[in-house]
Amino acid sequence: MTKEQKVVAIGAASGVLAMVASVATISQLWPLNPGLVDVSTRLAYTLQMNAFGILPLLLGIIVVGNNRFFSEAIDPTLHREVLATQINGRVVDNTLQQSMLFLVGTLALSANLTGSQMGVISAATIVFIVARITFWIGYRINPLYRAFGMAATGYLNVGILVCVFWKFWR
Repeated sequence: MTKEQKVVAIGAASGVLAMVASVATISQLWPLNPGLVDVSTRLAYTLQMNAFGILPLLLGIIVVGNNRFFSEAIDPTLHREVLATQINGRVVDNTLQQSMLFLVGTLALSANLTGSQMGVISAATIVFIVARITFWIGYRINPLYRAFGMAATGYLNVGILVCVFWKFWR
């Protein structure tokens, strides 16, 4: 394994471990909401949580737009973006992809949870936001350091979707 692969592997493994521990802990500590008794209220709650989950995407779009406005990259067809703007644009692209998976996954999962299990949706949203931010910060420091946030987000989405499929087929 190369030095770069080791950096990414350690970052990814620690991201997954931190994600699992965080979701488990936060979901247990999250206060129960007695109003989440039927599917419609759980779906509405999940949509509201996703409004918070989409904030990293909104922030990224604003940052890229401002980067372009205040630089020679104001015309993106000329390809004059500095490295920071290129990275920010890649973060936005990946965050859009991960957000779509998160939205569909959490909505499908919430339809199959009980009201007392909905802390998982809240925990997943908090972890999603933190993981996206760590992805962005890591990417800006060194592209290899994006592995922690990428793995935390990616495997969070995988875990959510596996739960959805498991609940569907059982």
